[in-house]
Amino acid sequence: MFLWQYLTLLLPVAVQICKAQKCEEFTDLDLADAIIGTSLKIRLLLYTRHNATCSTLVSHSDLSAHPRFNSSKPTTFIIHGFRPTGSPPAWLQRLSELLLARADQNVIVVDWNHGAANVNYFKAVENTRKAAGNLTAFVEMMKEAGASLGSIHMIGVSLGAHLSGFVGANMKGLIGRITALDPAGPQFTGSPPEDRLDPTDAQFVDVLHTDMDALGFREPLGHIDFYPNGGADQPGCPKTLLSGGAYFKCDHQRSVWLFLDSLERTCASRAYPCASYKDFLSGDCMSCDRFGAAGCPVFGYDVTAWKDVLLRLGQTKTFFATNTESPFCTTGYKVEVMIWNKDVRFGYITIKLHGKGEEAVATIDHKAAEFNKNSETRLLAQFDKDIRSVKKVSLKFSTGNPLKAKQKLRVLRIRLSHLEHKEGPLCRYDILLQQNKEVTFKPIPCEESNF
Repeated sequence: MFLWQYLTLLLPVAVQICKAQKCEEFTDLDLADAIIGTSLKIRLLLYTRHNATCSTLVSHSDLSAHPRFNSSKPTTFIIHGFRPTGSPPAWLQRLSELLLARADQNVIVVDWNHGAANVNYFKAVENTRKAAGNLTAFVEMMKEAGASLGSIHMIGVSLGAHLSGFVGANMKGLIGRITALDPAGPQFTGSPPEDRLDPTDAQFVDVLHTDMDALGFREPLGHIDFYPNGGADQPGCPKTLLSGGAYFKCDHQRSVWLFLDSLERTCASRAYPCASYKDFLSGDCMSCDRFGAAGCPVFGYDVTAWKDVLLRLGQTKTFFATNTESPFCTTGYKVEVMIWNKDVRFGYITIKLHGKGEEAVATIDHKAAEFNKNSETRLLAQFDKDIRSVKKVSLKFSTGNPLKAKQKLRVLRIRLSHLEHKEGPLCRYDILLQQNKEVTFKPIPCEESNF
């Protein structure tokens, strides 16, 4: 009898311990659920430094019931987008862990898979408004519990970007920051500001565009808008339907992988303000003077270091280039070429930088460069990695037309200037480039008269 009474007393305690240790999982649905259609249901999954890999469910109505939520700490919401197959996003756990590594904060994954998982995209769009109303009520409760609206950061992906904007608008733009990762275009393009994300939805809005010609939004939506590789086709993504589902989602999802890279600080992607991607590639936008000593803004999590100047400048459209995979950041050089051929030459340049046991390559081929005698041609070279100590340089000239007669490019001077490092530029004089033949040389510091 005593044993039974003991077990009866112990059982509720054991249940509570099990509940405390239970890890809540993101809702896992499948294509069948999406075909049938799902009704909106929102679950808030909390991660902190005490449970960085094991989320707990937060009540929509009583924050005091959740001791791990600390209203005095910053809070970041992660809001996913359309889920046509119902599967959980592959990047959620990594994003949560990286955010917690950066700051002691509350990270809340907004699980609205019930509502986003639907083959009917229009129904998912409709649910963004309803989900925003639910999340607004939760933010209001946070505010009543002492949380500062200015310390709230919302990271919205695709439809989640506009959902974040709706919450921000409901809170009169007082939320600290909204990061929009390739905001959805269909059903939002051409909409007025109140029906989509816009800069007034938060104190600071930063936006990344990676698929503006298909699933993403083309026009600027924030205080700063980043357009990697022009904002459309991303390097390394499939170009044909033969690749299956990756053809449709690779460019769109690249926004998340780029943001994850910025959190890891593997390297930094400097973004340059420019009117168009064409002008950027042509080397017409390499000046960062308007940003002062800090230089042009760095894409990603740390762009808030430029917040004050960006708010002063107004909406700023920026471009940068990436590699095909992580680490995505490239290294930019200004390249100035002067030739002494009698006749004009048109062609492409490939440059290799050789360091100690490593090599970086940049091919300038977005259009045929025009080279004129005694006239400096300025180019932008984007190398796949940063060689801090350049020992040798290789050059190759090509016309891109194998049917034309072989040409030579007689280089009077080539000057390479790193766009970020303060070291002086590297030069070489009197080089003869035969078409499609690589020439390697040791660069020297440029003479003062040539600066």
